[in-house]
Amino acid sequence: MNSKIMNHKNFLYIYIVLFISFFSFNSYTAYSADANDNNKLDIGGMIMHHILDDYQYEITHGVVIPLPIILYVENEGLTVFSSSNLFDENHKPLKEGYNGVYYDHGKIYPLDESTSYIDLSITKNVFFLFITAALMLVIFLLVASKYKNKMETPKGIQSLFEPLIIFIKDDIVKPNIGPKYERYLPYMLTLFFFIFFGNVLGLLPAGANLTGNIAITMVLALITFFMTNLSGNMNYWKHIFWTPNVPNIMRIIILPIEIIGVFTKPFSLMLRLFVAITAGHIVLLSFIGMTFIFGSYTVGVMSSLFAVALNIIELLVAGIQAYVFTMFSCVYIGLAVEEEHH
Repeated sequence: MNSKIMNHKNFLYIYIVLFISFFSFNSYTAYSADANDNNKLDIGGMIMHHILDDYQYEITHGVVIPLPIILYVENEGLTVFSSSNLFDENHKPLKEGYNGVYYDHGKIYPLDESTSYIDLSITKNVFFLFITAALMLVIFLLVASKYKNKMETPKGIQSLFEPLIIFIKDDIVKPNIGPKYERYLPYMLTLFFFIFFGNVLGLLPAGANLTGNIAITMVLALITFFMTNLSGNMNYWKHIFWTPNVPNIMRIIILPIEIIGVFTKPFSLMLRLFVAITAGHIVLLSFIGMTFIFGSYTVGVMSSLFAVALNIIELLVAGIQAYVFTMFSCVYIGLAVEEEHH
């Protein structure tokens, strides 16, 4: 009986992955602006269009959700309008622009170069940031509500997330931070699930490359950086500025290395997540694009198999990168709050 259930689950999982891969072929469509060959597929443009941010959310070719443009223009104040005003009915950028700005390759520029403004627009990545935050709120408020009856056995969504939460608490946060772990547990749980959800949503058809945006990973790394150094005790700063139990001449040599290390730790956090997620998307889209480059059924079948296998690996990477970012954040904070050993 159990083997039958497992077979059905495996079949369902394979079906879902195949559906995602099939839908990806229809979603990632971009044509070059070559006037002599309007139907030529621009693989490089397709890949960059997916991994970069934009002012409109394209679900598939020709199906676009306009997003709000919010600009604070000098001497004019706040200006809000839909990004659809910057494009014609064929979703091509208008050369004359709209409201003093025009769109070009994912960026907005003022028609008058002397005009300065602050861009506060809801871009594709910001839109998915809101989706990720809303999804986390709904899921974890629902999970929390299940704990009102403490005698009830965990079931449903609660039984899915409870082992993950316990794993993060007992195997990541507590061992690496130490006795003061409870103070940092809410942040670490939020960090792990935000990265994990963002990674998984980015693998869905028409998903945005949220955690592959270096601005997102930079902010996450900066939060860890400030939490680490603001939590640092006397022992932590003594090890940086005057390393104990080493000769004085070595302390002078070690000092600049330790100071540089304070800044390279968050820098490595930022780059590791950004590179891993972006590289995965580029490789996956490259396999998909090979079908259209060669125009061969054989290549299409092989590319599909590779794309499905890579999709499965990327799901694993989604969890690994969330784990690694959270674990290193715990290690850095643990070093900052660790008491001196005598």
